[in-house]
Amino acid sequence: MQFAPLGNSGLVVSRIAYGNSLTHGDQVDDETAGLCLKTALDAGVNFLDTADVYAAGRAEEVLGRLIAGMRREDLVIATKVGRSKRPGPNEGRLSRKHIMESVNASLRRLGTEYVDLYQAHRYDARTPLRETMQAFADLVRAGKVLYVGVSEWPAGPIREAAALAAELGVPLVSNQPQYSLLWRVIEQEVVPACAEVGLSQVAWAPLAGGVLTGKYPPGGAAPEGTRAASKGGAMSIGRWDYLNDIVLRAVHRLVPIAAEAGLTMPRLALAWVLRNPAVASAVVGASRPEQLTETLAAVDEVLDDDLVERVEAVVEPAVRRDPRLTEDPLGPASRLARSEEEA
Repeated sequence: MQFAPLGNSGLVVSRIAYGNSLTHGDQVDDETAGLCLKTALDAGVNFLDTADVYAAGRAEEVLGRLIAGMRREDLVIATKVGRSKRPGPNEGRLSRKHIMESVNASLRRLGTEYVDLYQAHRYDARTPLRETMQAFADLVRAGKVLYVGVSEWPAGPIREAAALAAELGVPLVSNQPQYSLLWRVIEQEVVPACAEVGLSQVAWAPLAGGVLTGKYPPGGAAPEGTRAASKGGAMSIGRWDYLNDIVLRAVHRLVPIAAEAGLTMPRLALAWVLRNPAVASAVVGASRPEQLTETLAAVDEVLDDDLVERVEAVVEPAVRRDPRLTEDPLGPASRLARSEEEA
C-alpha cells in the first residue's frame, strides 16, 4: 500500500480507502462485510470511510462491530454529517444542533471515543457557515474529532470555510468529491480552490458506480447479479447518467486498450484517479473480497502519458466536466444530491 498526507496536515492515509456506503448493513451480510474489511486491512489500508446516513446508520454500526478489539491507533476512521432522510426541520442540516447530536450518535454506533476525520456531507446554504465551523472547532477541542473535511462542496464555500477554519484553529484537510474518468467536474473550479487552501481530494465513485469495470454492455440489459440489475442499483448509477449508450460505448472501447497495457478495467480506472496529484486517496467498496483484491492492486500501477492520452480521447464524448454542476450550491449538483437523498 502507498500512503499520502491529507491536505497540509500530518495525518497520513492509505491512497485507497475502504468505504461501506452501499454494502455494510444493506447489500451484504456481516460475515461478508468482515471478510472485505479484513482483505483491505491485510493489504495495508488504514483509511475507513462511512457516514451516518449510510443504511440509515447501520453501516456505522456494522463497521463499529468489525473494528471492536482492533488497535484504534492503526485506523483512520472517517464519517460524515449533514444529510438525513429522517423527518424534521432540523434534520440533514449543518447546524450546531444537528452536528452535535449526530457526532454523538456516530461515536456510539462506531464504538469509538473519537473520529479521525469528520466531513460535512454536502454544502448547506441554509445554515451560516460560521455556525458550522464553530461547531466543528468545538468538537476538535473536545477531542471527539481530530480533523475536519467537506464532501461535494463548491469552490466558493470551500474558500470561505478555509478562512474560518484558520481563524478558529480548525484542521480542515480534505474535500470528498465524486471523481472518475467519466466525472471530471471538480477539475476546473474545486481542485484549484482546494490547492489554494491546502485541502486534498478523497475521491468517491472512482469506478463510476461499477460502469468503468466494463461489465455493462452498450445496448443490452445489465448482467444478472450486478448493481445495475437491481432497482436500487440502477437508480443509483442512472442518477449520474452513466448507463446511457454514449457512456457505455466509450467504456466498451477502453477494454482492449486496458488489455493491451496489461491492465484490467478497474485497475486502469482507479490508477487514472490516483495519478492526479490533488487526490490523496480514492474510496472503493466491495460486496466480495475478491473485488477488493483486484482494485487494491491499482495503487501500484503507473500509467504513462501516451496511455492516458489514448484513454482520455476515447472517453471524451462521455465526460462530465461542467463546473456549474458544483459551483452553484442551488444548481444541478444540489438537485442531484437531493434526488439521491430521496431515492
